[in-house]
Amino acid sequence: MAEVTKETTKEKVKKVADPVASSIDTATQQMIARAQELGIDTVFDRAAAMKPCNIGTQGICCKNCSMGPCRLPLTKDVDPENDTRKGLCGATPNTIAARNFARMVAGGAAAHSDHGRCVAEVFMSVARKESHDYQIKDPLKLLAIAPHLGVETTVEENGEAKDRNLDEIALEVAEKALAEWGKPEGELLYLKRAPELLYEKWKKHGVLPRNIDREIVEIMHRTHMGVDQDYKNIVKQCTRAAIADGWGGSMLATDLQDVLFGTPYPLQSEANLGVLKADHVNVVIHGHEPVLSEMIVAAAQSQEMLDYAKSKGAKGIQLSGICCTANEILQRHGVPLCGTFLQQELAIITGAVDAMVVDIQCIFQNLANVAKCFHTKLITTHPIARMEQSNVTHIEFDEHHAMEDAKRIVKMAIDNFQNRGSEVMIPKQKAVQIAGFGVESIEYHLGGTFRGTFYTLNDNIINGRIRGVAGVVGCNNARTRHNEGHIAIVKELIKNDVIVLTTGCNGIACAMEGLLTPETAGVFCGPGLKEVCETVGIPPVLHLGSCVDNSRILLAATEVVKAGGPWKDISDLPVAGSAPEWMSEKAISIGHYFVSSGVYTVFGVTLPVSGAPIFQKYLFEELEKMYGGKWDLEADPIKHAQKMIAHIDAKRKALGIDKARERQLMDMADRMKLEATA
Repeated sequence: MAEVTKETTKEKVKKVADPVASSIDTATQQMIARAQELGIDTVFDRAAAMKPCNIGTQGICCKNCSMGPCRLPLTKDVDPENDTRKGLCGATPNTIAARNFARMVAGGAAAHSDHGRCVAEVFMSVARKESHDYQIKDPLKLLAIAPHLGVETTVEENGEAKDRNLDEIALEVAEKALAEWGKPEGELLYLKRAPELLYEKWKKHGVLPRNIDREIVEIMHRTHMGVDQDYKNIVKQCTRAAIADGWGGSMLATDLQDVLFGTPYPLQSEANLGVLKADHVNVVIHGHEPVLSEMIVAAAQSQEMLDYAKSKGAKGIQLSGICCTANEILQRHGVPLCGTFLQQELAIITGAVDAMVVDIQCIFQNLANVAKCFHTKLITTHPIARMEQSNVTHIEFDEHHAMEDAKRIVKMAIDNFQNRGSEVMIPKQKAVQIAGFGVESIEYHLGGTFRGTFYTLNDNIINGRIRGVAGVVGCNNARTRHNEGHIAIVKELIKNDVIVLTTGCNGIACAMEGLLTPETAGVFCGPGLKEVCETVGIPPVLHLGSCVDNSRILLAATEVVKAGGPWKDISDLPVAGSAPEWMSEKAISIGHYFVSSGVYTVFGVTLPVSGAPIFQKYLFEELEKMYGGKWDLEADPIKHAQKMIAHIDAKRKALGIDKARERQLMDMADRMKLEATA
């Protein structure tokens, strides 16, 4: 028998994650342990086994040409003013970090904006009557956005204004919207939706986006080897592209989805892996585009498919979702949330998922390997997002026969129900949630059904019952404990009377924790926010949807400015942004368009700029002088929240509203004074 050395023993020991150290969520802990028992590796195990590159984490590794990668030394003992570190071409840490940062903005803006383009193309096919499975579900939203695209909603006939035909308006809106991606001249039309002072700042600094695609392409050109070598100039182009995302592609995606699929209003649902049902056909929808998932919802609810499921021995069909497709079908249909980004493998490991249907963004390629261990059908649906593994089925979605595709997918899941193994383990954990908030519903919940207004929110910010507003958004990151940052930060904020607007996986995390119910206010909130939430009947954490729906937060902030008060711009408001567990390029683009819109924005985990201290200082300090917003980084969740609260307090003091006062009933004269200051 060969001698077993320490080295060979070490090779045989596979490093795996500690389930409790990996997540604060009990269901997630249970499924990590189950995966390890079955010998299936998950993202948590891979994170334990593979450590990140310190140089890449600091943003100072350049691989933009084949002379590299140029890995600059780390910043320890480096004097920023006498920094002699260079790449082969002579690129400085500031140039390298700025180029890497810019390319992340470009990647994120491209992802969100291409999502928006897809929706606009489907909208065009509906307007042209080429697709009969879709229809305009919210004509009022269509009429609301049309003027922002320069589309008239009335025509003059015989000296009188008459409503235009809705089909004509839809077609012109589709044409104007699609042109925003590639028009040869002008600027993005939605920029004028921003407060006037913010628009003027953008104009002054030369960052008004011309069209969406051009700004992304120009980043890629500028960051090619040997082109732009001034970090400030690179950030200028970052700003154009990020604004084109937030106030362009993402905002158009949200608006057109609302018109096609319905504007969300609050509804009740559930969240976490416990929403899966052992006696139902389980179909999990994962990704980001709701174009196909809308049809899958309709197909799964059809009597034809329900009868077919019962004929195969199932009691029904249970739809659930992961990531932002989950949020899209949650906010319009109440479809429960199965889990966050880091739970996607774990859903399959329950053994109960008959089909997982994926489209684009945030989808692990390892899903195919996990699916091999179970009966689950993994189905890709988008032409730009396929997998190389042979056990993956590709059913390419086409809006011209959308329902046909959707029924084919649901039928495949039903047929697979009888192949399910006996070892099904569905965690019991799930929580009730109220979701589906948006600019419109916030306006009417706070202002009253018959006098929708943001005055009530403004009044409570001014009188101190609501200390401020925080946008807490973003993904999970396997380099930190799953959901811990999200929940700790949100709880600290609401405890200090800061109302939270959330999207993406932060919204799912808050739902799993039970923070998306009105009852939450009595348990976790400070006295002021508690009073407001209990009076109005809303949760202290308002779920606004998917990651493209961060545009709703921008518009909500704009409505606060317009409603009147001691502020003139978004940068004057007692607001702050946060991405506690971010991981994708989309987060960098989102962060930058919030900063460029005047919002102090804090990221958790890490930020790839610390290897270039001068560049980092530019993002963390100098941008505020230009746009009113700035970047910050804080990995500790409580300190992270406290930084946001300190910023909110500083804004309250600057506005002269740092002293809480008793509520006063406002008469019309008082309101007119407020309006006059707007």
